[in-house]
Amino acid sequence: MWIGQEVQEVLRRVITERALAGHNFSFLAELEYLGRSAEEVSMIALRLVHLIESHSDELADGLTRKLFTSERLRGMKHVPASEIHERCHEVYRNLSDWLMSKTEHDIERVYQRLGARRYEQGVGLADLCWGLMLTKEHLWEFLEREGVHGGAHEIFGELELLRSLDQFFDRAVYHAATGYEHARMAIAA
Repeated sequence: MWIGQEVQEVLRRVITERALAGHNFSFLAELEYLGRSAEEVSMIALRLVHLIESHSDELADGLTRKLFTSERLRGMKHVPASEIHERCHEVYRNLSDWLMSKTEHDIERVYQRLGARRYEQGVGLADLCWGLMLTKEHLWEFLEREGVHGGAHEIFGELELLRSLDQFFDRAVYHAATGYEHARMAIAA
């Protein structure tokens, strides 16, 4: 699991204590209980995003290697390595924009285009989806290696980032698959 064992234990204890005292768990109430404001939580998440962006070269290099060596991604061999690397780098380098500035329409436009391109390159739909999932997984592995678990007070920032990243990558997979399907239907017609 992404959050550290110590943080998990503290969170479990806090929630249990509050539940036994007759309190319902609420994100904002727990923030207040732990003495953290929503603004502080957002700052923790933003700090983690900037950590990712500052290591975008390293992340893109590692992910490109994974994409070309994964047994599940045989179809990616149809895509030039430089194109894969640039795409990986763009996501990691501009993560704050993707999470905070880009709209659903922006994600739809970019990832439908990516899905259509991968179809035209002969990449299978499963390969496309797995590649996007591996992009997120590679990010979590990086955060675990960096040891970003600061303590119980930072767990909400970590959870906010997790939620935001999951939402972004879920939408990216959906729109890439939609673009892929549209390209396949256009060729078939």
